[in-house]
Amino acid sequence: MVAALEREVAPLIRKWKVRTIERDGRRYQLFESGEAALICAGMGAEAARRATEVVIQETRPDLVLSVGFVGALDPAMKAGEVFEPRMVINAADSVRTDTGCGQGTLVSFGTVAGREQKAKLRDAYSAAAVDMEAAAVAQAAEVRGVRFAALKAVSDESGFVMPPLEDFISSDGGFCLTPFAVYIATRPWLWGTTLTLARNSAKASRALCVALEKRVNRAAP
Repeated sequence: MVAALEREVAPLIRKWKVRTIERDGRRYQLFESGEAALICAGMGAEAARRATEVVIQETRPDLVLSVGFVGALDPAMKAGEVFEPRMVINAADSVRTDTGCGQGTLVSFGTVAGREQKAKLRDAYSAAAVDMEAAAVAQAAEVRGVRFAALKAVSDESGFVMPPLEDFISSDGGFCLTPFAVYIATRPWLWGTTLTLARNSAKASRALCVALEKRVNRAAP
């Protein structure tokens, strides 16, 4: 499994074994339980691609699963809803990956998509949800001949007005939480939005981890 941030999957990996891997001057946390492994990549396509290469080299998996949060493009999708897309599209080059399971379309976009961008992506790709990483994971897995799928949970609904998260993503894909908290603390008009996102993200994490645990248990020998 390839996730962007540990907080997306924290309930799942809380009791898993963890070890640090270093590749090309970068350090990754690899969480393992039985035959399952999860790597935290950081946010964005490049971070996801690098981490996918690392986890494939390290674990030789039968399947690579892109996991984490998505933003809803379909107004019917609600926070905490789990989504397994049949099709993953890279908005950067329009490359499509058929996962062979699930239903609906997930589009991967280069930045955090706000309300207006979500509407454009929905119209352009007839997609139900958007993330930043799944297409990069899919393409890295395909290059190495490894099966790919995605399992995601909605953290922000289609009409939600996002706080400026993009400004606090570091060059290696990490999220700079302390500077973001300082920024929000001095802008009370963003408090409500930020609290709503935090609550919905927690709901998404819980729902995603329940679904992932079931999937891991099904795959266990």
